[in-house]
Amino acid sequence: MTSTVAGGVAAAAPSGSPYPAVPPAGTLWVGTSWKMNKTLGEAAAFVDALVAAELPPGVQPFVLPAHTALAHVRDRLPAGSPVLLGAQNAHWGPEGAGTGEISMRMAADAGARLVEMGHSERRADFGETDRTVALKAAAALRHGLLPLICVGEPLEVREAGGAADFVAGQVRAALAEVGPDDVGRVLVAYEPIWAIGEHGRPATQDQIAPVMALIVEVVAACAGGGSLLALLYGGGVHPDNAEELLTDPSTDGLFVGRAGWDVQGYLRLLQLCAPFARPRF
Repeated sequence: MTSTVAGGVAAAAPSGSPYPAVPPAGTLWVGTSWKMNKTLGEAAAFVDALVAAELPPGVQPFVLPAHTALAHVRDRLPAGSPVLLGAQNAHWGPEGAGTGEISMRMAADAGARLVEMGHSERRADFGETDRTVALKAAAALRHGLLPLICVGEPLEVREAGGAADFVAGQVRAALAEVGPDDVGRVLVAYEPIWAIGEHGRPATQDQIAPVMALIVEVVAACAGGGSLLALLYGGGVHPDNAEELLTDPSTDGLFVGRAGWDVQGYLRLLQLCAPFARPRF
């Protein structure tokens, strides 16, 4: 059973369950990845301000600190906090000689409830592939974590008219090791590579909506008619365009970077998103 705590949606898992409780239908997910930012002191200041604020109902906030701050942030959240924590990366292997990596079990032990995988920066700079994303998704589920799978096309693919095929292929590959019954515990974030980052070009609703609808169709085909826990949009999201992005019926929330690094900016996004929480069938 879920409940609200000072607004928001409580992320506490049911007693005896290895899984986080699934928020009710209509919940809007709004999360931020801190990427390679925030010392322990900066992380503490952000979380303390977030805890002190009144969070809106119907919105599931989630924060992805750097690994160094994950347990520190967990320890500053009061029992029953609606804020869900995630890791920005974790390895699919259980343990071993993975220099510089952490396992899914280690991420969960540090307080993570979800794990991000497949981000374009990880793919471009650290050799992440469709195959390793699939392995990570399956490993996350085995350890009671929610996979947050990032997909998105580069600019040259978009300009050549290949965005739909490119993203559909990424989604199919990412779900290759996920059983149909587990798809409902998976989140996907569509982040067109050309729209993310400080120098990205914000995407328009006309560019985003067809891809979001396609992802829903691809997931249903992979899962025998099933659906994701949530389909998020990320890429150039800021307070001025958040409301427009959420008018898309396939969009279950937003995944932001720098727009959520300042706690007041993140709180503003949560408030802007609250009116868009709605039942989805």
